[in-house]
Amino acid sequence: MGIYDKKYFLGANSCEGFYSEFTECYCPEDNWKAYIIKGGPGTGKSSFMKYIAAKADKAGVECELCVCSSDPQSLDGVILPKLKTVILDGTAPHVVEPVYPGACEKLLDFGQYRNDDCFRGKEAEILNVTKQNKALHKMASRYMSAAGQLILDNLKISSACTDKEKTYAFAQKLAAKCIPKKGGSGHEWIRFIQGITPLGVVSYSQTITASANRVIPIADPYGSASGIIIDVIRLYALKAGYDIISLKNPFLPSKLYDHIIIPELSLAFVTENEYQHFKTDERRIHARRFVNSTQLHNSRKRMQFNKKAVKQLLLSAASTLSEAKKVHDGIEKYYIHSMNFEALTAFAESFSKKLLS
Repeated sequence: MGIYDKKYFLGANSCEGFYSEFTECYCPEDNWKAYIIKGGPGTGKSSFMKYIAAKADKAGVECELCVCSSDPQSLDGVILPKLKTVILDGTAPHVVEPVYPGACEKLLDFGQYRNDDCFRGKEAEILNVTKQNKALHKMASRYMSAAGQLILDNLKISSACTDKEKTYAFAQKLAAKCIPKKGGSGHEWIRFIQGITPLGVVSYSQTITASANRVIPIADPYGSASGIIIDVIRLYALKAGYDIISLKNPFLPSKLYDHIIIPELSLAFVTENEYQHFKTDERRIHARRFVNSTQLHNSRKRMQFNKKAVKQLLLSAASTLSEAKKVHDGIEKYYIHSMNFEALTAFAESFSKKLLS
């Protein structure tokens, strides 16, 4: 298994605003260590994490990559589960501050490799492009917020047509059949495998197949039935004593979980819709068996309109995020010229040796 098999997002440009789960990728109570990088754009945070990931992979250490939702070519984090170690970009918009400084978290200040004299006479330019970047992100957020209202409208319509008791009973039987109880209580890790990015909606479905030999798909275009099933399985697995990875919906993260991975059982339950599909030999569970199709049909035109409008709004959001990335690339150039990358590379070498020895 290589370092590109397991990719996640720890934050989402969601329809509810930027949604961060950065603090949910390590557990201080279980002796995890978190290295939190501070430094401006273009200071080598992503390159540093890619370097550590490559070294870990070469050393045979399991590594999970956490991709930046504003630039899928960059990293926001690296997780080394066996070492109980994470390295995170702790700068805005996903600010991470130490809760147990020294005991659990340690700050890595990349500002020490920066020559601030390089910014003399360029302060106004930097402020201007930074404001442009923020304005573009706010515009993209407005597009996504509008899309979220329409996605939520379809979810509410579908939910009203869903037999919740039948769905819940089915989910309980499915969970009992697939998840043997072992006692105790499990730990929940929360992440995303899908994100709204400058490239559009990006999905890392291979993360699921790299984590589980058995993948049980629930085909549900709106999430009303799959949301119930996934939530029942999530709670059942935790009470049965299993650690799980819960993957939230990138559009409505406060309302829906899309997928559950149970690593110990090499088992995953996933939601399929127009944005995500999985290759699996398992028989699909179709949401329509729990939905009153006649009742749903009465809202067909409204729901179709919503879906079309959502696509256009998400395209506009992605296009605006792409513009924001171009501006951000311009900001990075100011910082790149100010950095002592030789010193940073030397630090990366010594850090990786100490971490992986």
